Amino acid sequence: MRWLCLTLLVLCATETKAQTSGQFDYYVMALSWSPNWCATEGDARGAAQCAPQHDHGWILHGLWPQFERGYPQYCQTANRPPSRAMTRDMADIMGSAGLAWHQWKKHGNCTGLDAASYYSLSRAAYATVQRPDLLRELTKTVRIAPEVIEQTFLEANARLEAEQITITCKAGHIQEARICLTKDLTFRTCGQDVFRDCAKPALFTPIR
Repeated sequence: MRWLCLTLLVLCATETKAQTSGQFDYYVMALSWSPNWCATEGDARGAAQCAPQHDHGWILHGLWPQFERGYPQYCQTANRPPSRAMTRDMADIMGSAGLAWHQWKKHGNCTGLDAASYYSLSRAAYATVQRPDLLRELTKTVRIAPEVIEQTFLEANARLEAEQITITCKAGHIQEARICLTKDLTFRTCGQDVFRDCAKPALFTPIR
């Protein structure tokens, strides 16, 4: 392996950096529009997140460590995994304990934080952003330009700027609002590889 790394020095250095817990530049907070996820995936799975008694709107998909280009994932760490109680307690803003567990395993391990601290920081990040009330008032599925979704976030958050947020789509539906944050959870410009704005209008499903 050593001779291979010497031959591919840059690639090996990148791989090592990508898997080192605690080494990253900033966070991307992904907010998923729950009704769209339910319409495209969750309902078919019978996900509890999509049950009629819930009225989830923008939920926390995850808080992801990010490099200026690229991101770490599944890092090695000596920190213990979260307890079931920890993941269950995140379901109010993440939709399910299963998602909370997956986010720790894939992303939380790379922050250098223990599980409790990672979830606490994730909750704090979620609280830094005002989710637009206007989008909760829709009564039927509409096709909407991603720029409109972005503008509602900008209007609801006076300190948020256009280069600090991107709106993504999946399978013809609005998927997520991704907001870039410093390590102390202030808004910052996103790296170029984070911007994945939808190229055209997409479906937006109302809260049931």
